[in-house]
Order: sequence, then C-alpha cells, then structure tokens
Amino acid sequence: MLTSMHIMKNIRNILFYITTIGAFSGLLYWFLKQGQMLETAATAARLPKLNSSSLEQFISTILHDISSPLAILLLQIVTIIIVARIFGWFCKLIGQPTVIGEIAAGIFLGPSVVGIFFPEFSAFLFPKVSLSNLQFLSQIGLILFMFIIGMELDLKVLKSKAQEAIVISHASIILPFALGVGLALYIYQQFAPEGISFLSFSLFIGIALSITAFPVLARIVQERGLSRTKLGTMVITCAATDDITAWCILAAVIAIVKAGSFLSSIYTILLAAAYVLIMLRVVRPFLQRLGNHYSYKEGLTKPVVAVFFLVLLISAYSTEIIGIHALFGAFMAGVIMPANQNFRNLFTEKLEDVSMVLLLPLFFVFTGLRTQIGLLNDPYLWKVTGIIIAAAVTGKFIGSALAARFVKQSWRDSLIIGSLMNTRGLMELVVLNIGYDIGVLAPEIFAMMVIMALATTCMTGPALDLIDRFMPIKKEEFHQSQTSKSRFSILVAFASPLGGRKMIRLAHHFIEPAVPQNVTALHLSPSSYLNQVNTEEYQYETFRPINEEADKLNIPVNMLFKPSQNIEHDIIETANDGEYDLLIMGIGHSVFEGTLLGKVLGITNKIISPVRLIDTITGKGKLFNTDIFDERTSHVIQSVTIPVAILIEKKLDKMEEVFIPIFSESDQFLLEFAKKLILHQPTRITIMDPSGLAAQYLSIQKMITSLQASAPERVNQHNEKALEKDFLQEQDLMLISNESWKKAVESHSIWLSYSPSVLIIRG
Repeated sequence: MLTSMHIMKNIRNILFYITTIGAFSGLLYWFLKQGQMLETAATAARLPKLNSSSLEQFISTILHDISSPLAILLLQIVTIIIVARIFGWFCKLIGQPTVIGEIAAGIFLGPSVVGIFFPEFSAFLFPKVSLSNLQFLSQIGLILFMFIIGMELDLKVLKSKAQEAIVISHASIILPFALGVGLALYIYQQFAPEGISFLSFSLFIGIALSITAFPVLARIVQERGLSRTKLGTMVITCAATDDITAWCILAAVIAIVKAGSFLSSIYTILLAAAYVLIMLRVVRPFLQRLGNHYSYKEGLTKPVVAVFFLVLLISAYSTEIIGIHALFGAFMAGVIMPANQNFRNLFTEKLEDVSMVLLLPLFFVFTGLRTQIGLLNDPYLWKVTGIIIAAAVTGKFIGSALAARFVKQSWRDSLIIGSLMNTRGLMELVVLNIGYDIGVLAPEIFAMMVIMALATTCMTGPALDLIDRFMPIKKEEFHQSQTSKSRFSILVAFASPLGGRKMIRLAHHFIEPAVPQNVTALHLSPSSYLNQVNTEEYQYETFRPINEEADKLNIPVNMLFKPSQNIEHDIIETANDGEYDLLIMGIGHSVFEGTLLGKVLGITNKIISPVRLIDTITGKGKLFNTDIFDERTSHVIQSVTIPVAILIEKKLDKMEEVFIPIFSESDQFLLEFAKKLILHQPTRITIMDPSGLAAQYLSIQKMITSLQASAPERVNQHNEKALEKDFLQEQDLMLISNESWKKAVESHSIWLSYSPSVLIIRG
C-alpha cells in the first residue's frame, strides 16, 4: 500500500514538473518572438554595422574586456602575488626575511626592471590610469596590517621592561634623527621638492632614518629561537617602544608638514592628543568589556565583529581628517583592542591572511612602481645614497648598542640589539610612501631611501651570524647539566601534541628508573604560521599535553620550541648538536602517500604531488617515491648521527605487549632497547627468531638469556616463521630495525597490514 502511494506521488511530481517547465518555456518563446517583431528600422540603424567576421568580433570583445579596469586590477593582483611569493621564497633560501623578497618583487615589476626591458608589457599591466585603484587597495591592506601590528604590542611587557626599553629605544631614535636632520643640511638644496621648507624636509629625513620595522624584527627573533629568552624579550620590548614613539613623532611631523609651520601645527597636535585621550580613556574600556564577554570563537558573531571593524575604520578616518594619516589611527585602534589574548588571536586570524598575503604585496609593488632606480644615473647620486645608508646604520646600530651596554647588557647582547634595531623593512616603506604622498620626498630621494631600507634590512641576518661566529654563546645550561647526569638522553621531535604525548610515554619506557631522566620535547613550527600575538599561547597549547603526561609519569621534560623555515634541517641540527643518545619522531599515514609503503598498506593518492611532478620535469627526482618513507623523513634518517626511532602509531594506548623480530645478525642491537623496556612493569616482551639466529650467533643467545634471567615471566621467545594475524593484533608495539622494515615493505609482506604500532629504529 505504502509502495503504491509512493509511486503515485512520484508520478504526480514528474507530471507537475513537465507541465510547468513546458508551459512556461512555450510562453517565454512566444514573448521573444513578439519582441523581435517590435524591432524597428530606427533601432537597427543605431546598432553598429558589423562588417567584420565572427572571429574578429570575438577577438575585439576579448581585447576590450581584458583592458577593462576590473580585469586589469585582477590581473595586477594575480601577477603581484605570484611574483612576490617567488621572490619571498628565494629570499628564504638565502636566509633573508621574506619581506625583502616582496619589496624586491615590487622593484622588479616597476620601472626599474620590467619597465626598462619590457616597456610595452609594463604599460599594459600597470597603465597610469590604473595606479590609483592599486594605491587605494594597497592602503586598505596597510590599514589592516597596521591594525594587526597595534594588536601585536603587549603593553604589559612594555610596562615590565619599560625603563631599560625606553633608554635603548629612545637612544636608537634620537641619534639617527639628529644625523638625519644634519644630513638634510647637505642634501636640502639639491633634493628637496619645490615649496617644501627645510623644517619639514629635515624632520622627515630624521624620522625616516629613525624607524625600526617591528614586524620584521619580531619575525627574525622568532626564527632565531630568541622569543623565549631574556634577550628576545628585551629587543621585542625595545622595538615596540620604538614603534610607539616613532609613530607619535611621525604624527607630529606630518602635522607640521601639512600645516607649513610649527606654530600652525599646534592645533593639529592638540586635536591628535585629544583623539589619543578619547581612545585610551573612553573607547578602550568599552572594547575591553566587549572583548571579555565575546572572547570565544562562537561569540565573535558578525554584529560583534562589525563593532570592532567600525572602531578601526572610524579611528583611521579620524586621524586622516585630523591630519596625521589614517595609518596612525589603524595602529592606535590595534593598540586599544581588548588585552584578552584569546580574543586577539581570534581577531588576528580573521585578518592576517587577507592583509598580509593578498593586500600587503600590493603595497610593496606600488612602492616598487614609484621607485625609479634609473634616476640614480650619476656616481654622485650613488655617493649620496651611500651617505644615507651610513648615517642610518651609524645612528641606529651605534645608538642602540651603546644604550644597551649602558643599561648593563653584555657586549654580545648589545651588538645583537643594535643589529636588530637597525632593521627597517616594511615600516620604513610606510613612512617613505607617506612622505612621497604629502610631497616631502622627491622621486630621487625616495629611490635612495628605498635602497637604504633594503640594505639595512638585508644586513641584519649576516650581522647576527658574524656576532654568533666571533662572540659565540655557551650551550644552554640544561644541555650541560642534564646530559652530564644521564647515561641516556632522548630527544622527542613531535608535530601533533597528542602524538607527542604518546612519544613522551614511549621515551619514559626507554629510560632506566634509577637513572636521572633527561627527555627533551622539541616542536618546530613553520615561522609563517606565527606572530607576536599567538606565539606564546600557541606554545602553551602545544606543550600542555606533554606537560600533563610528564606530570603523570613524574618525569622532568625539557621544552624546546622554535619557529622554523626548514623543519627537517632544524631537527637534524638539534639532534646532532645536543649530545642526545636517541631521537624519537612520529609520522602519520599521510606521509606515505605516493611511497612504496603507501602502496603496500593501501595508502594511495590519486593526485600526483605537484612538487614531485615539477622535480620529475626538472630532473631532480622521480614521479613516484621508491623509498619506504617520504623524502623529509628519509633525509632526517640519513643525516642524524645518533640512533633514530620512527613511530608509526596505531592507537598506542598502552605498552604491555612488545614484539621484537630478529631477522638478521645486525638486528641484535634491538635487544639493548629490550633491556630498557623490561625494567618497566608490566611490559612483556616477545622475541621472534624465525631463522634460528640465536643458535648461530652466541652474542644473540647471551643477550636473550640475560633478558630471560632478569624477567623470566615477562620475556618469551617466538620461533614460528610465519606471523599470524591473531598474534599481531594482541601486540601493542613492535620494535624493528630500519633495514628489516625496509626488506619487509619491499617484499610486500602480508603481515604488515596487521602489525600493531611500530617503532622503526635505525641503530
């Protein structure tokens, strides 16, 4: 009954659908025919005569659409992002911040390179009429970016380190500022634009030499592993103080430049002071209450987010009409955002990718389009450029280093602070573009200043390397103290916190209970994922499961956290330099996609890796990886000089049943690990000897006998040649040598599919 009713219902629905579609399609056809009959000769006369062929008409339409303002803007954005990523990647390879590559990409796409060698392409891609669209879009990106920079400033840290930071940062401002004003005496008559007073020109040159790039400096500090050190905290605090001070001075300088004289700028400065007071005393407490109430992800609904965006936009608008530039308002809006760390993380995540990946490169390229290095066509102009660079480096580096030394920093730390504070990067470009927009900087001096920004940022990395080389720091104390006490030191490199938790449990089983324990947990995170706002919380959340497991096991675990540009390289370096006895690292099934092991275990990927495809085309590699591990894991195994244990985890919740196959004489080193495991109750060990190696080699027989003597009820010998599915599924963990595992994978052994969690050890 129900079936027949269901069939009748389906037939009725189909009939209704056919009738409705057919009727209205017929009606539409009749309307169109009647409309064609209404066409008159006059209307036809107004239409262009189409004498050309259909293909020519199509090509003409395509060419017209390609040159439309929206199409040009989209093509510009696509080109800019691709070129910026390529240049940024290259700079990472040579140890420079990616921001250098993005600035260089802008100069490359501008009149200095593409404009000279491919003028027609440059004129098509960046026509003058389109530059205003690009400029406004890049300004939106800058406003969002400055908002993020404001949020990255931790005012609590500033308060705790205020005294020393103020001394260092203000010394690093006043000395280059004074040198900049003195430099203006030398270059004013020749390079100042017409109608610009010496006061305006000199003040702007001074502030341009005084700026420090807080975001670039913070990223370098992270990548060098200094974030959690006393030195890292100090230099971040100095840079933050420098940023706030420099932006306040810049706001005053802009007010003076726009007003024409200092006296007439007082009104603007008073308005700016009133604006800052309102933001701190009125708006900030309101936002703080709002942020505390909606500091969870679901709480940041569209109306709540709209309130914060309105604060940002109104703040930027206010400073723009006051006369101190919209970017200062965006920066100030970021500073007064709720101090709740969770809220700042959530809000930063919403903005960072759009502002830094999509919109910020537009600003770099727009700066590059303005930078006409070809104007510096005389040795004298390059001499002036050299003088500007020398004044900038001397003022910033010496001013910061001497001030740091004055507040009792060591010479090494003082020189590092000086080198880092000399970093200018993006913030310098922001200041220079403001100067260019308000007419203080002529094209020649603008190009010189851009070169100075690039040079001072590029020299930071090499300067730090030289300091490390000639004034090396002693190894971290915990390496010295802990390693000297322990006979067996383990490094656990983990990606997933839950996976790290299980590896800590595993490491605990390899350390003898009576011996002082030395376990170090290492987590490396791609530096591009982190910023000053989320680094501390990210580190806490990453190591929280590790700390919980360590407390449960009552073992001390050293925590090593480091932003990294090359994770496998840093794992190798840490393992080889840290005086460890064993490296434990985990890998998941995803790393086997496309590898030989992936085929054996049925872990395949129908889509070929683009990276592998490119390597195949360029002759660097094969389309399918024939190794049992992915390229990165293989690189670590081959390069680390200590034993390496690779964990393939399959629900390793306990370690009561451990299985060790001995397939060759060289596998007997696994029995040394068995000695450590058997010391922990209630672990039971089954040793498989399918080839009767114990009878052939006395050393293997002695080790097995010794194990059985130490724990006769918990050490068994399994002499069966075949591994049964039921037996394997009863086991918690299998210890196997790298060579034996490789042979098992290459021979497509059936038992691999039923194996428990596996610890592959390269002795």
